[in-house]
Amino acid sequence: MPQYQQQASWRLEGGGQIIDLETAIKDGILGGGGGGLPAGKDGTLGATAEKLDLKKMIEELDSAAAEDVPSVFICPISLEPMVDPVTLCTGQTYERANILKWFSLGHLTCPTTMQELWDDAVTPNRTLHQLINAWFSQRYLLLKKRSEDVQGRAAELVQSLKKVKGQARVQALKDLQKIVVGHPSVKKTVADSGGVSLLSSLLGPFTSHAVGSEVIAILVNLCLDSDAKTSLMQPARISLVVDMLNEGTIDTKINCTRFIEMLMEEKSFRWEVVSSLSLLVALLRLVKDKRHPNGMAAGLSLLKAICSHEQVRSLIVSVGAVPQLVELLPSLSPECSEPALHILDDLSTTPEGLSALKDCPQSIPNAVRLLMRVSEACTQYALSILWAVCKLAPDECASLAVEAGLAAKLLLVIQSGCSPELKQRAAELLKLCSLNYTTTLFISKCKLTRTIQ
Repeated sequence: MPQYQQQASWRLEGGGQIIDLETAIKDGILGGGGGGLPAGKDGTLGATAEKLDLKKMIEELDSAAAEDVPSVFICPISLEPMVDPVTLCTGQTYERANILKWFSLGHLTCPTTMQELWDDAVTPNRTLHQLINAWFSQRYLLLKKRSEDVQGRAAELVQSLKKVKGQARVQALKDLQKIVVGHPSVKKTVADSGGVSLLSSLLGPFTSHAVGSEVIAILVNLCLDSDAKTSLMQPARISLVVDMLNEGTIDTKINCTRFIEMLMEEKSFRWEVVSSLSLLVALLRLVKDKRHPNGMAAGLSLLKAICSHEQVRSLIVSVGAVPQLVELLPSLSPECSEPALHILDDLSTTPEGLSALKDCPQSIPNAVRLLMRVSEACTQYALSILWAVCKLAPDECASLAVEAGLAAKLLLVIQSGCSPELKQRAAELLKLCSLNYTTTLFISKCKLTRTIQ
């Protein structure tokens, strides 16, 4: 059970302390600058605050105000702001539901002080409730006002884009992008004010990269409908995106990969859209740039999505993807290893891809190294690649795989908690690898102890 030492007082910005909650309410100390919310005739909250639901306000302000909530508002049991605070005979205050649950578990003590209770009655702490309500109400209304101001500013920027040109247009796009990223509620405002169609119209064969990169940075943060995505698939627009993927900054390149991947989610997407040598070369260049791990991850994610279209796989092989990805495998993070192996596994289903894997000297040792090392998915893809290569040329490749330590790794797979299908594939590959060895020699290659033998 969490323990929380409730403070008897809290410190003001000027250095003083407030001991009395009633004084704090009267002076508006914890309500923020300006003395809190308007009071009603009875001296409590005004009509506006009374209409606000405290629980809803706390939920909506959860991330925005979590670090600023005064400790006296926090329930010592749940460590969450209280909605219905009640006080025990010991003077400690808790959320009603939490303390009643504590009692229902058979505890007759105060959770904070562990004192035995001589009275299990709980008394509503109306003063603290008013103070909590006032504090959250003021911040909730302020948040709503800021949101309305931001939405108005976003609508103004969308309208200004119809008029401004040159550097002024670039600046307007930058400002709009910052608002969209910083305030998710603005996305609907941009869509309702015709922002999506307007932004789409700014992408074309004569669009500068300065404008195009900002437009893409906004679009990847919006929820696009089917019509918008279909419109953005036009060849001239895709061509511009591919150019920026080749020549833009790292942030622009990442946004371009996210943009294309977003379009690929549309049902009407056609594989011809991504059957571009320039696009594939740009992606491989991004994946190989070890200075930018985020760029590597974004590039691999899009390349994996493109590989799901069988018609493009031979084209991916033709730009040298297999040896380049195989070379990268040892240095990739666990997050990147899985998509890289997935891509290589997809490419192994084509004759060109399988031949490229067989001809690459590092394919077998790098795949063996990743077995039972990162995740079950990685083991599955690596095992699938090794099976395909060894089956293609068992005399040549199976021996190389065994020398690279494959037999011992396969035994680990068989004895692990992996899926039955994976164990079955491991057993089949182990059998294939053993064909060129005597029993004694193969056992020695498996590096088994005498007991296990």
